[in-house]
Amino acid sequence: MVCLLYLPVDEDHMIIQNFNELAITEKKKDCLEILESGLEAANPENIISNYVTSKEIKIDGKIFNISKYSNIYTVAFGKAADSMTRAINSIISVRSGIIVIPKGTKAKIKSKKFQIFNSSHPKPDKTSVKAAKEVMKFVHNKKKDELIIFLVSGGGSSLLAMPDEITLSDKVHVTDLLLKSGATIQEFNCIRKHLSKIKGGKLVENMKCDGVSLIMSDVENDDISSIASGTTYMDDTTYQDAMNIIEKYRLKMRIPIEVLQILGNGLHNQKSETPKHAKIENYVIANNNNCLEAMEKTAKVKGYKVIKIQIFGEIKEVVKKILEHIPESQKTCLILGGEPTVKVLGKGQGGRNQELVLRILKNTQKLKKITIASMGTDGIDGNSNFAGAIIENIKVDLNIMKEFLKNSDSARFFQKQKGNIKTDFTHMNLMDIGVILK
Repeated sequence: MVCLLYLPVDEDHMIIQNFNELAITEKKKDCLEILESGLEAANPENIISNYVTSKEIKIDGKIFNISKYSNIYTVAFGKAADSMTRAINSIISVRSGIIVIPKGTKAKIKSKKFQIFNSSHPKPDKTSVKAAKEVMKFVHNKKKDELIIFLVSGGGSSLLAMPDEITLSDKVHVTDLLLKSGATIQEFNCIRKHLSKIKGGKLVENMKCDGVSLIMSDVENDDISSIASGTTYMDDTTYQDAMNIIEKYRLKMRIPIEVLQILGNGLHNQKSETPKHAKIENYVIANNNNCLEAMEKTAKVKGYKVIKIQIFGEIKEVVKKILEHIPESQKTCLILGGEPTVKVLGKGQGGRNQELVLRILKNTQKLKKITIASMGTDGIDGNSNFAGAIIENIKVDLNIMKEFLKNSDSARFFQKQKGNIKTDFTHMNLMDIGVILK
């Protein structure tokens, strides 16, 4: 008889906080270690030093000389804003800066030279407006021989809000409608940009100093105009596009009249379009692939044959695609990356990762034993306190699973199964990662 010994891992140094609780079989332990390596790869401290030295930023074959400036400042917004600032501040002597992170996160940097705002996500609040005004003022006050390094990550759209001739509550209402409509992030941000004084490149439009933007991507194909609504970039969409999206999702009757007026004024050239040219250089320094490559390395070291796929689109379609790729052969690891879209149906707790794991569990009841896991690299899945879930395809009553799915209540399902992954806010954001082990 072979006795398997599971040695506890030092959880203090791990991003997955309940690693030992969850790693109760060899396969689950492997699965969690592969996920952990993906999370490590998303940490800005492991990314920024690849591109930045005390004298220059070197990226895509271009060299950006920073030693010639009298002062260097940082403006950081998004879920990874504080950890990006901390990483760059350890390399360059930054004079001062602003950091805007989600409510509930404790900043990873404790320095008097950075002003920190905690605003709301995914819907903006009063702090989002206050932060946007401070950022705008800060950017416009800098002189010709100075440099601002912008540190941008996903989540920035709601953390900075400067509604254009509409109230904050109108903006929140529109955000709410779009969140529930099933609109893509590109469509969502097209409307946001045309109702904002800061997004779509407007922040940097009248800047006197030099700037460069370093971006951690949380969107498909690293579309810079979509990450944090292209605040430091530009926008190739129009007022007409924004109106078309409202029509497409049949939202016209539910959108405040003031909002329709703003878009209408834009249509009739009574308001200027969003900037169509980028004023500063914008570089993507990390994306979901960073995580997947690190996970692949770990899986191979563990002796698995690896298949990697990226998943986008409606969750039911995503599940179909995953099922097609579940390997026939033993000792195989299917690595997933991306971000499915979920339409919220019920009033339960959970998010797209826990729902994805539950849907795969429901569809693999007849298969031989597999281990399934998925999580958000930002550590918060939907409206739950968990990052994601892990489970083996144990037998569960089909009707029970259907009931939890109908109520969008995947978090509670996995609480019963003791399968929720807990990380708390990770201070990073490179979309979702998942693993299926056979």
